[in-house]
Amino acid sequence: MLLPTLVTCLAGCAFLLSPGSEGCGPGRGYGKRRSPRKLAPLAYKQFSPNVAEKTLGASGRYEGKITRNSERFKELTPNYNPDIIFKDEENTGADRMMTQRCKDRLNSLAISVMNLWPGVRLRVTEGWDEDGHHSEESLHYEGRAVDITTSDRDRNKYAMLARLAVEAGFDWVYYESKAHIHCSVKSDHSVAAKSGGCFPGEASVTLESGGQKSISDLRPGERVLASAGSDGLGELVYSEVLTFLDRDPMTWRLFYTLQTEAGARLSLTAAHLIFVSEGNCSEGAVPARGALRTVYASDARPGQCVLVSQGKSGQRHGEGRLSRITRVGVKQSRGAFAPLTRRGTVVVDGVVASCYAVVDQHSLAHWAFSPLRLIHSWTGSSGGHGDGIHWYSRLLHWLGGWLLDSGRFHPLGVAQDDR
Repeated sequence: MLLPTLVTCLAGCAFLLSPGSEGCGPGRGYGKRRSPRKLAPLAYKQFSPNVAEKTLGASGRYEGKITRNSERFKELTPNYNPDIIFKDEENTGADRMMTQRCKDRLNSLAISVMNLWPGVRLRVTEGWDEDGHHSEESLHYEGRAVDITTSDRDRNKYAMLARLAVEAGFDWVYYESKAHIHCSVKSDHSVAAKSGGCFPGEASVTLESGGQKSISDLRPGERVLASAGSDGLGELVYSEVLTFLDRDPMTWRLFYTLQTEAGARLSLTAAHLIFVSEGNCSEGAVPARGALRTVYASDARPGQCVLVSQGKSGQRHGEGRLSRITRVGVKQSRGAFAPLTRRGTVVVDGVVASCYAVVDQHSLAHWAFSPLRLIHSWTGSSGGHGDGIHWYSRLLHWLGGWLLDSGRFHPLGVAQDDR
């Protein structure tokens, strides 16, 4: 009797949530491990991969021009990364507009440029084109392509810049001209990426003893500070870590870092869910019921408030308090860890976060993982204690591939990697 019940529940969960924990980083570039080999610059007129740009093995087919008046304009997001120079010769801000996938790849590349050439920044000469200056069916019309140089315009760097773009995860890179590198990405509708939510290895959690522990050293069975409420509200309590939905100590990821007025600083991957205030918020206040919602880390904005813990070691923590986000940045860090607590929430670096990602609602994700919690209650274990993606996440991903559309998922976590 129990087995059919479990199968039925699994199918129901898959209908609501599938790729929500299928890995941490959005596709190649975030999940790619740093290689000890010496990077080889691209040759002039070389492109990678060695297929045509608008084929399945590269950036995929053209889906139609996006204009400011079209319904699809909402698919584009501005990139205000201060580490990137935008030429913006039209003086309209168009070069800053791009898809989320293109934005994340560009942000990752900006970090690589600064690391390799201190004092040099990434420069975008062409981004989204709304004026028809490119060839027919150019991906610039969809905000999926950028032409780039370095800020010093040193053409001797461009061959290596192209290689860095490949390593950053662009789906097609072309050393097109002596004057620039052309890069493009897959559509966010058909993006070949597996994504979920993770924290970096150096992130810390609070143990029941009151001490702090890096998330990379955390083990199933330990109890960590979490929120009692399914909406992030309620008393801060200690909740058992059941397993890791993903655990990879060696990988490098791009993390969004949220800094608050209270001094908290939380880093998490783009598709991870975070509780934020709905509307205005008062620093230090306890939010009212219904005042919070979950958003993806990549959608968090300065001015919103997150929940922070106020307690000290050995003291009762009480409820989380609101603290305003003052800055959202990006960084690369080693390690990707996605602990699952019984409550479905966890306090990381002093901020209350969801254990889930990709699906746009925490409560749905928590319900979808109820069979895994049930298995743990029956057997005392949920398996998957080694490195890699948890078997249950893989199962949900497989089932969901048959049952789900992509409407409620983060654009970087919908389809399976085809590379």
